[in-house]
Amino acid sequence: MSLMKLEIAKSGVVINEQMKAAAQKANELLHSGLGAGNDFLGWVNLPSSIDAEQLAAIEAQAAKLRQKAEVVICIGIGGSYLGAKAVIEAMSNSFEFLNKKHANPTVVFAGQNISEDYTHELLEAVKEYSVAAIVISKSGTTTEPAIAFRLIKAEIEKRYGKAEAAERIVAITDKARGALKTLATNEGYPTFVIPDNVGGRFSVLTPVGLLPLAVAGVDIKALVAGATAMEKATATDVAVEDNLAAQYAIVRNELYKAGKKTEILGSYEPKLQYVAEWWKQLYGESEGKDGLGIFPASVTLTADLHSMGQYIQEGERTLFETIISVAESKYTVKVEAEEANLDGLNFLAGKRISAINKMAELGVQLAHIDGGVPNIRIEIPAIDETSIGALLYFFEKACGISGYILGVNPFNQPGVEAYKKNMFALLDKPGYEEESKAIKARL
Repeated sequence: MSLMKLEIAKSGVVINEQMKAAAQKANELLHSGLGAGNDFLGWVNLPSSIDAEQLAAIEAQAAKLRQKAEVVICIGIGGSYLGAKAVIEAMSNSFEFLNKKHANPTVVFAGQNISEDYTHELLEAVKEYSVAAIVISKSGTTTEPAIAFRLIKAEIEKRYGKAEAAERIVAITDKARGALKTLATNEGYPTFVIPDNVGGRFSVLTPVGLLPLAVAGVDIKALVAGATAMEKATATDVAVEDNLAAQYAIVRNELYKAGKKTEILGSYEPKLQYVAEWWKQLYGESEGKDGLGIFPASVTLTADLHSMGQYIQEGERTLFETIISVAESKYTVKVEAEEANLDGLNFLAGKRISAINKMAELGVQLAHIDGGVPNIRIEIPAIDETSIGALLYFFEKACGISGYILGVNPFNQPGVEAYKKNMFALLDKPGYEEESKAIKARL
């Protein structure tokens, strides 16, 4: 079975030799390290560089946390949160929260917002459970996770004492410096390293993603194996006509040049909703700069056909659609016949829900194409670790190629700092006195 299928015929883009050459050059820049942002290219060969010893160390630490805690609080923001959240949501039973006998700890997230209500509800919710924490921050001073960690650390220390807290808190941080690294050394926390050359949004296959996933019971070996296979399938020695990541990058750039400024990523499987959230950060933060970039949006179908469907069908014609399709469902559920047939659904009797879903997908695709929405279709074999690992790396590699074709540095995010400066000034953070005066004069 192939890792993935990519259908681009309904996008309206015909890939020519010039497009192939641009994509091949971009891919070679990623591998040679000669392009912009080359300090952050560690993700390119990351899957194949993860050895059995590294995975064993992560799994061993995950096993310790599973023994100690019913709930593990994963603290991080952006790439330090979305990758793990995406894979956990994809791999988990949608109604696991109703299961009173969890095989693995429940992984919950903190530090991805500054909501007082969310924080209070989280702290209240875990009071009746044994807890541990994974804190993820290169510096240890990023505002959102730093606030959350201060509170959760205090809760763990209050319950168990500082010595036991050191067994229940794991830090994933810089290898040598920063506030969190210093604290972890002083307190004796187990630590894992965020590689210097891997940016946050590309970090799901580092301990940033792998440790929380292992705690949640995800088969991280299979996840890495899928990513490794896709790494090989998108290498520079693979011709563009066989390189699905290069083709996807080409098509979306050609559609952008043709005036399609918004890409909507959708799936007919709700388990993939957070894969789309992860994808939005990956592409938005990588390409949205220098006044350029496709705006990444997402929908969950068929639910959003009853909300966003109208706009997609007949709104401004500045968008295109990419659908992640799943070839095989994990379970079998069929529609049963009913004697009264008051709902008129007996024509579906005996059909699997997945078969009906596939016809909805095809019908929507045809309608949207007729409505002037170019379509790209990505098909994965199933929602399993191997397929999800391959999908994540596919999007990462395509993002790097696409950014270089677009002409931006895909690996920086200068715009992210703008809000922080204003927030620190408004909060009267030491060192921001002049900025504080200036911004308050504007209010």
